[in-house]
Amino acid sequence: MRRRVSDFRRPVRRRFSNVFWIISCGLVILLFIGLLSRENQQPTSRSAAKRSYRRDKIIEGLNITDEMLSPDSVDRQLNDQISLAKAFLVIAKESNNLQFAWELSAQIRNSQILLSNAALRRTPLTTSESETAIRDMALLLFQAQQLHYDSATMIMRLKAKIQGLEEQMNSVNEKSSKYGQIAAEEVPKSLYCLGVRLTSEWFKNSNLQRKLKERRQTAIKLKDNNLYHFCIFSDNVLATSVVVNSTAWNSKNPETVVFHLITDEVNYAAMNAWFTTNSFQGVTVDVQKIEDFSWLNATYVPVLKQLQDSDTRNYYFSGSDDDNRTPIKFRNPKYLSMLNHLRFYIPEVFPALKKIVFFDDDVVVQKDLSSLFSIDLNGNVNGAVETCMETFHRYHKYLNYSHPLIREHFDADACGWAFGMNVFDLVQWRKRNVTGIYHYWQEKNVDRTLWKLGTLPPGLLTFYGLTEPLNPSWHVLGLGYTNVDPQLIKKGAVLHFNGNSKPWLKIGMEKYKPLWDKYVDYSHPLLQQCNVH
Repeated sequence: MRRRVSDFRRPVRRRFSNVFWIISCGLVILLFIGLLSRENQQPTSRSAAKRSYRRDKIIEGLNITDEMLSPDSVDRQLNDQISLAKAFLVIAKESNNLQFAWELSAQIRNSQILLSNAALRRTPLTTSESETAIRDMALLLFQAQQLHYDSATMIMRLKAKIQGLEEQMNSVNEKSSKYGQIAAEEVPKSLYCLGVRLTSEWFKNSNLQRKLKERRQTAIKLKDNNLYHFCIFSDNVLATSVVVNSTAWNSKNPETVVFHLITDEVNYAAMNAWFTTNSFQGVTVDVQKIEDFSWLNATYVPVLKQLQDSDTRNYYFSGSDDDNRTPIKFRNPKYLSMLNHLRFYIPEVFPALKKIVFFDDDVVVQKDLSSLFSIDLNGNVNGAVETCMETFHRYHKYLNYSHPLIREHFDADACGWAFGMNVFDLVQWRKRNVTGIYHYWQEKNVDRTLWKLGTLPPGLLTFYGLTEPLNPSWHVLGLGYTNVDPQLIKKGAVLHFNGNSKPWLKIGMEKYKPLWDKYVDYSHPLLQQCNVH
């Protein structure tokens, strides 16, 4: 069958229509792209302007010239050579190659003179005038590479040098620690003199002993629970005097304050002579000696029992037990002193008292402390300022958590607290048999595997779950070893010179000594005779 003419024309029309639409779409797309490029043109120019401005500011700040930024800059090439030569110079000296070091130094000076002259005349160096210097320096740098003064050698030498310096630093730190510990433990000649003169005065002057007997007969205050009772266990007359004097001066009613001082046989006469002959604003002061407590014996006290052990005596007194692996501060015999451990027997030392504040002898009181006795301890035994603002003052710092006994009973992240100013509820202490808890842990540590240092670790174990946190302003620590915020010192009720730098020693921190000195009467005849200053 024959097709009509109209049938042959229809495909031609369709092709023409398709081509028209393709061209139209292409024009629309080109128009859209043109609009986008015009919109982006302004931000691009702005960012380019910003980059140019930033580049100009950097160049201005570093004092860089256009000549130095040029890829053909002779000045920059000379400066780069000088920098590299200086590094090789150090290695040459370390290798004792003094001749080569001298040649490098001479060439560095020549190049620096060229740069200096160019800077003075304010024109860049030309290739002709610097060619010789650049070639001579290049030869020396090539020679340095032939001598294996390359980066790898430099790194190895520096590592060896660093290792040597670290060994020297460790040795110096160890010696510093030992000498610092010795300085902290020594009794200054002036304090020794004071103790001797006071002891002599006590035995020569019968009036002093009579005064003491009369005072004790009328000392009903020693057992009066309506008064404010404080205790100090110390063999340091002057330090104890500062604690008592500062408390008296800052107390609103010093006649309501009672101090109980415990010392040893050696210092008992001196302590009595000082506190009998001097007045402290009406504060009651009683002195006892630890030897009078007959119940403190090796049968009852684990520390005294441990002193009978030969291994313990060797560890603390001979220092030859572990080839000096243990730092000297852990081997201080004072940590076995009963004056140091007597804090765990306070209810037995003062059986008539219900509440007492314990002081170390290296504190200074700045505020009235009467409100301290009205703080509710919420059934706890020990009121203390926590010290866990820093991670290293938590329990894991003081105790051996590789030991199963410690790991099972105590949280490693539990907050540590400080001895030195503590409020003790002696009623709760007796009720909970806290001294028995202390005995348990001391006996478990006979081999020193639970802890090594001092009375704080057994205190943390003994009063675990029995400590009420106090406001930090009651007890400000660190004046004997670190810098303390002046605002904390100003607000602090009790300042503690814990650390080796005690204020009565030559190594005391000078900026904190006035806080302690103002409670010492340096015009006192005995202090002047013994050159206490």
